[in-house]
Amino acid sequence: MIDVTRMNGTVLTINSRLIESIEETPDTVITLTNEKKFIVKESRQEIKNLVKLYEREILN
Repeated sequence: MIDVTRMNGTVLTINSRLIESIEETPDTVITLTNEKKFIVKESRQEIKNLVKLYEREILN
């Protein structure tokens, strides 16, 4: 699970394994496998880094 920030400032925790795509249009849009979309403040690269960090944590 990773925490991201919605445009209104609220924090949202999402299951990173459900991420299908991340786009910068210029806002960052996360699309999940169930087709739900979230617009967040973090950049695409920041989200990728959060997912990598989370994956490392659960493997240790």
